[in-house]
Amino acid sequence: MNSYQGSVLWFTGLSGAGKTTTAKYVEKKLRGQGRRVELLDGDDLRETICKGLGFSREDRYENVKRITYVAGLLSRNGVDVLVSAITPYNEMRAYARQQLPSYVEIYVKCPLHVCEMRDVKGLYAKARSGEVNHFTGISDPYEEPAHPALTLCTSTSTLEQNGQTILTWMDQASPQLQAATMQYWI
Repeated sequence: MNSYQGSVLWFTGLSGAGKTTTAKYVEKKLRGQGRRVELLDGDDLRETICKGLGFSREDRYENVKRITYVAGLLSRNGVDVLVSAITPYNEMRAYARQQLPSYVEIYVKCPLHVCEMRDVKGLYAKARSGEVNHFTGISDPYEEPAHPALTLCTSTSTLEQNGQTILTWMDQASPQLQAATMQYWI
């Protein structure tokens, strides 16, 4: 049996913070190193395995449970998983952390006004006008992570800087991550 379990890098932050952009950058770099890697993007998943879920607290939690389940299947088979999902509540991130032995929380921090300026879909404007309910950062809260493994500020650092921060962290944390995942298999 292969004793390597892939890492689960969970990118959390507001809509427009740069979670998916950063995750795609890291995905490309990891593939270039010959690693097995998959990106689970929250927007894409809402069109497939999470289709039909709304944005109530309960539906968001169910969304996270489904993503966690898929991430767990992939990681236990040696795939590094990059999850890009808002995951606004601490309890949801705690659930993922509890279920995934190699969970790594990455807080993609960006001021709300910058996220609104980046919003190509116009969702923030719709949320402010009341057209969209339960929108994180406007009509629903975002609970900032208390102790993420990494905090990336996308309004003051470049994509390359943030991506390299993650890759460097992974190289330095590799022995600890491997030890944690080896315990999972014993």
